[in-house]
Amino acid sequence: MHVNAQQLEALISSVLAAGRVILEIRENGFTAEVKSDGSPVTEADRQAEQILLQTLAEQFVDIPVIAEEQVAAGILPEPGDLFFLVDALDGTKEFVRGGCDFTVNIGLIEQGIPVFGIVYAPADGRIFVGAGANDAWQARINCREKNGNLKDKKLLQVMVADPQNLRAVASKSHRDEQTNDWLREHNIRDVVSAGSSIKFCLLATAEADIYPRFGPTCEWDTAAGHAVLQCAGGQVTRIDGSAFLYGKAEQEKPYLNPGFIARAGVSV
Repeated sequence: MHVNAQQLEALISSVLAAGRVILEIRENGFTAEVKSDGSPVTEADRQAEQILLQTLAEQFVDIPVIAEEQVAAGILPEPGDLFFLVDALDGTKEFVRGGCDFTVNIGLIEQGIPVFGIVYAPADGRIFVGAGANDAWQARINCREKNGNLKDKKLLQVMVADPQNLRAVASKSHRDEQTNDWLREHNIRDVVSAGSSIKFCLLATAEADIYPRFGPTCEWDTAAGHAVLQCAGGQVTRIDGSAFLYGKAEQEKPYLNPGFIARAGVSV
């Protein structure tokens, strides 16, 4: 499915509005609650998600949406072959700590594969869009500016890295010993720490080359960033190299991802 120019404009406006609400709530103070899975949730998560859901309902009437906080509330639509995955505030731990590595995410899945994604980092004013094969870009836009324009727009294409001199990106909040072992095994010493789905985008922008993830994630955590990276020429596979697919609604823990390796232009 192709997202047309009018729909893309509406989605960009929506992630900016969500980002604005997130920043306002952080400035005004908030309380972090703990969900049943042990992860934090705030009013920013809920309000931002409602903004995105409203836009998706208006622009894509017949396409179901799987959204993190709705799933936590027991709302799980049947995904079908075409559906959206939404994480309105990925990196809530970073948000709660006062960090900048949190993002607003919309990903579109077709036949198990991410075909479109938007990742917006409101604290940094960076937006990343993957809109199709060889159609990925980044820009800067301040969600606080009325009628703000995209600035410094650049096309994204992954770079072929020297396999002997790789830079990895790893989770800021969830880096584990299995990740450290994998990095040592592959002789990767240059490691950047980052939070949220921004890690996928750092591969697309050539700020890193590889992102190993062994700890648990859910489909809404990865779909948008995966789409951006894939549209820039990168790839995401399971640890064993097999396809990393979406729409895992029937498994014991619906929409839980296996471990994965995200790559720019490398074959490790």
